[in-house]
Amino acid sequence: MADGIYIGMSGAMARASQLDAIADNLANVETVGFKGMRPAFSSFMGPGPGSDKVLTAAVGTTVDLSPGVTETTDSPTDVVPEGDLMLGVSTKGGKVAYTRNGHLEVGADGVLQIAGMPVIGQGGVPIAVPEGGDVLVEPNGEVKSGKQVIGKLSLFQIQGPMDRVGPSLLTTGTGGTATEVPEGQFAVGELEKGNVSALSSAVDLIGAQRHYEMAIQAIQTYRQLDQKAVEVGRIR
Repeated sequence: MADGIYIGMSGAMARASQLDAIADNLANVETVGFKGMRPAFSSFMGPGPGSDKVLTAAVGTTVDLSPGVTETTDSPTDVVPEGDLMLGVSTKGGKVAYTRNGHLEVGADGVLQIAGMPVIGQGGVPIAVPEGGDVLVEPNGEVKSGKQVIGKLSLFQIQGPMDRVGPSLLTTGTGGTATEVPEGQFAVGELEKGNVSALSSAVDLIGAQRHYEMAIQAIQTYRQLDQKAVEVGRIR
């Protein structure tokens, strides 16, 4: 088998990973709090000792934590944390996940939640809303029902790598940390949309698809050359 086939295969696999990431980004352009994925590529020598062929591989994906565009909703329970701070929610597995999705709702159990998961208030406790009470979030994070303060939203500063566990949910990756911030501000009546654009994602998708097709064509070409070499050897 020609070494060129290995090069084509590594390129096709890398582009396939890129296509998956771009397609996911494109599907979540309008998802509140969505953070796009960016594949990371690396080149290495191979295969076998003494090879002079350079192969390419997608060695991982990183979460793009840059802010998305904000949309005005005028809802007193829609918030955007300041800067790059994040809200915390309790997942079904009992772990904490972090999000820029600030669309707050009252669950059937009377607990303030985001996407069906309890929001973490200061002190690590959920925020319970009195039955039938209206909810209002102040810019300093205080949650009120009527004139009564029933809790305060916690904010977290993330350092290091993050892993995505949902369209708008993140957990700290290996070496990453999340530190609760005592004081933070919110923009109330706004939501942060995804940080990827449909246009740029579509352009990236076309480019990655073309490179993938080129890699597949290279594999087919080298395969044909191998077959011809075998035929020549048989004739001799």
